Amino acid sequence: MYNWNIFKSFTKGEWRLWIGSLILIMLSFCFSSEKELLTLIASLIGVTALIFIAKGDVIGQVLTCVFSLFYAVISFRFHYYGEMITYLGMTSPIALLSVVSWLKYPYKKNEVEVASLKKSQFMTLGTLTIFVTWTFYFVLKYFETVNLCMSTISIATSFMASALMFLRSPYYAIAYASNDMVLILLWIMASIENVSYLPMVLCFMIFLVNDLYGFVNWKRMQKRQHQI
Repeated sequence: MYNWNIFKSFTKGEWRLWIGSLILIMLSFCFSSEKELLTLIASLIGVTALIFIAKGDVIGQVLTCVFSLFYAVISFRFHYYGEMITYLGMTSPIALLSVVSWLKYPYKKNEVEVASLKKSQFMTLGTLTIFVTWTFYFVLKYFETVNLCMSTISIATSFMASALMFLRSPYYAIAYASNDMVLILLWIMASIENVSYLPMVLCFMIFLVNDLYGFVNWKRMQKRQHQI
């Protein structure tokens, strides 16, 4: 049975990581010359989703769906159609499927059971990633997407991360960390043209730290679960 006291299991380190992330995002918004409220809301929701996902809590997947909607609008405004299509057509639907998957395989209360994937599953996922990336490249090219090459790489890392998350693999966090680095570069490029997007750069830097913590914690969860 799901425990709705969702903050009860937070460790001191997780409280510091989450609150510190929120403070940095709000400070970047306050000191930004052009305050974009939508960017602030998306960033706060996104970093909150990540801390719950890092704990294997299904509420993180629900928040990912909400974040995807806000982020898609922000991406559309700057003509990052790849990001918009990725989050509306891939990240959000897979997050919804992950809600079902995680609820189906609970370890205890709010913690999902961590899976160990076979080599064949990784190979299949790699093949699917290549196919999806190749297909979306031409879609993005047709829509004259800004920074086409980086946007295409983002498709690949996002798909891999979402799929690994659905499959409950700790390596979802490594894929998302790779995606964070791509997005940091994308939004730096956007910020050169419009400084109001600068908070998005900090946002994904914070996401990177949270995703790296997610990998560490999921490996810890996996070890603990398999010992019992």
